[in-house]
Amino acid sequence: MLLEVSRLHVRYGAAEAIKGVSLAVEEGSIVSIVGANGAGKTTILRTISGLKKPASGEIFFQGSRIDGMAPHHIVKSGIAHVPEGRIVFAPMTVLDNLRMGAYLRRDKKETARDLDDIYHHFPILKKRSGQLAGSLSGGEQQMLAVARALMSRPKLLTMDEPSMGLSPKMVREVEKIIRDIHEGGVSVILVEQNARLALRLSDRAYIIETGSITLSGTARELGQDERVRKAYFGG
Repeated sequence: MLLEVSRLHVRYGAAEAIKGVSLAVEEGSIVSIVGANGAGKTTILRTISGLKKPASGEIFFQGSRIDGMAPHHIVKSGIAHVPEGRIVFAPMTVLDNLRMGAYLRRDKKETARDLDDIYHHFPILKKRSGQLAGSLSGGEQQMLAVARALMSRPKLLTMDEPSMGLSPKMVREVEKIIRDIHEGGVSVILVEQNARLALRLSDRAYIIETGSITLSGTARELGQDERVRKAYFGG
């Protein structure tokens, strides 16, 4: 198993945001976490990435325990995080943002090769390489946030609401990007309110409500579950 989260509890002060969540990601898979705004999806990703410390529970990545590790050590181990809100380094150029994604790497030739690959997959970023990241469109900033994460050459990419606020055309583009990333050998955890998109892309999915996993199974199974259809597909 690539990633195992076991009995995870996370608090914000006295409030318990995550209540005993367990989930697993097999190597080579896409796993989605679906739930309403405020259900705890982002907190799970932030805890996996080391940005939030758990109150209790365990997280193992490739057999090694990572809960409590510093975020840069987690990145170095092979997990990259694409945060919600298309967060980029706005005053820096597109190229410098991409270089920041590889700041822990020392293999200069491989890094240069990966940058060429990024430009091949995201030609608009090559065109905008000298432009300030803050001047990009919302869709372009989302591409940059994903590409920057990929520059760390992760084994697991966690993506927080990548379709949020995007036009239908850009959502389709994001879907294609996720498929391409997966086909390139990177496993993905996808957090989404857009259940149709998440289940269409995923091998396995978890439904989270108020900090607890209420349903889990293959994406096909959950897509046919009447409870999921009623709650997320409008009947």
